[in-house]
Amino acid sequence: MGCVRSKEAKSSTSKYGPVDLNVTPFNDRTSQYGPEPTLMCHTAAVKAQNNSYNTQTAALTPFGGSSTSAVVPFSGAPTFHPAARVNQFSNAVTMFVALYDYEARTTDDLSFSKGNRFQIIKNDEGDWWQALNLNTGDVGYIPSNYVAPADSIQAEEWYFGKLGRKDTERLLLYQENQRGTFLVRESETTKGAYSLSVRDWDDARGENVKHYKIRKLDNGGFYITTRAQFDTLQKLVKHYKEHSDGLCCRLTTAFLEEAQVMKKLRHDKLVPLYAVVSEEPIYIITEFMTHGNLLDYIKEGEGKVLKLPQLLDAASQVAEGMAFIERMNYIHRDLRAANILVANNLICKIADFGLARLIEDNEYTARQGAKFPIKWTAPEAALYGRFTIKSDVWSFGIVLTELVTKGRVPYPGMVNREVLEQVERGYRMPCPPACPESLHDLMEQCWKKEPDERPTFEYIQSFLEDYFTATEPQYQPGDII
Repeated sequence: MGCVRSKEAKSSTSKYGPVDLNVTPFNDRTSQYGPEPTLMCHTAAVKAQNNSYNTQTAALTPFGGSSTSAVVPFSGAPTFHPAARVNQFSNAVTMFVALYDYEARTTDDLSFSKGNRFQIIKNDEGDWWQALNLNTGDVGYIPSNYVAPADSIQAEEWYFGKLGRKDTERLLLYQENQRGTFLVRESETTKGAYSLSVRDWDDARGENVKHYKIRKLDNGGFYITTRAQFDTLQKLVKHYKEHSDGLCCRLTTAFLEEAQVMKKLRHDKLVPLYAVVSEEPIYIITEFMTHGNLLDYIKEGEGKVLKLPQLLDAASQVAEGMAFIERMNYIHRDLRAANILVANNLICKIADFGLARLIEDNEYTARQGAKFPIKWTAPEAALYGRFTIKSDVWSFGIVLTELVTKGRVPYPGMVNREVLEQVERGYRMPCPPACPESLHDLMEQCWKKEPDERPTFEYIQSFLEDYFTATEPQYQPGDII
């Protein structure tokens, strides 16, 4: 996915490897974008032939731009569950269950439906296992990341693994979900524990999400309150579906429909890159994002009605993605609302890595004649071509103005040359109408003349995530008093 390559992992391969769309599955895993978490074709042990592609949606985007996209056929695999691996040295037979539908792409594959059960015959050839489909009697290869051991928590539809707290709340508060809709995820704060997240409603807060820590007993059991202990997570969930027993309400429906895709995102704020077509016309193939780019969304789409909390939620997601880029020693160089893509539930991801670059010495000097979006570009970058992660921080400050003004062009009334002259003289955009002073203070920090005085994206992410934090405990108690 975009911009995740560290210096240590730098490859000597070309920047964009050739992709033959007519013969070879998309598996260019040595490009600058780093390895994908899922395989797009068989390993060498299984020769690819007669390849065809499932018609799940992906976006075919002209290289260097993310404002337009087209839907193309593509099959992407969900994130691999390490717990789903079989011990290949064990003689025990473990039954597996399909987590998703799958359509065969070669004559060696098995097509199967969600819920089908398998007996694994051979699993020592990478991430493709030879299996017997117990529902159909067919034998063939299946992608191991589409299955999980039967009766394991990975096989449960309500289990979402490493899903972050904020993403959980965003998903559960989706308008079609009812009170009692729930999911279980790994705890972010306690290793080995889980969190039960439940959509609730009350007079004081209206629609909200309550989180309950599921603790583990020494003997392997689980509990929310010590007076109600269970051998398995499945039994715990079953109990609270039948009785509220101290929770805010009885569990009703596992959160499924609109957010199954979140099982594979794993808190990811960068648009995944699936492949690059290196011949003219050059295209990059990415995940399809339902609502297009953030600028159009807040200016002309459903996002016109968003209030400040939702806008800052979007900003915090962008900051989270940029904090990751910061840690990976990359710079983006073209950060603006038009290059942020939006999916359902206001999920925002950074796109358009056409200008992105790995930096070896904290600074990159652009070649002479390179073109930049002047109104978003830091002065040291626009005037002298010196790009650092701190020039991305400057651009993020401009993105904040785009959000709070619902897509207004930065520096209204000024042409590019005037912007450069005024910024160099110390001019900074004033606080936009209805923008809190504290938020404008953050913008001005991003626009400090000296790059080293600008905040890190890690700080910006923390600042925005805590901006509207209520004085409530991280987890609800097991009993409502």
